[in-house]
Amino acid sequence: MDIVMAKDREEESGKYTEVYPPDAFIEALESLSGAAGTQEVADEVGCAYRTAFAKLSDLEEEGKISSRKVGNAKLWQKTE
Repeated sequence: MDIVMAKDREEESGKYTEVYPPDAFIEALESLSGAAGTQEVADEVGCAYRTAFAKLSDLEEEGKISSRKVGNAKLWQKTE
């Protein structure tokens, strides 16, 4: 999976651009057959577990993905 991660600042505002955009996590789920655990998504995107969990939780709050508990882990799924 080729995800371009920007690490620069925006010229006008001076703010850092987002390193791991939300779409990267949705694309990771798609490439992992539409459902995966947090660590699998983190590995696919190339970020830390905590970063993946936070981004996936945000996407779930926005209704773009869903999750369910499987044992002690969460299984994240792309919503239709």
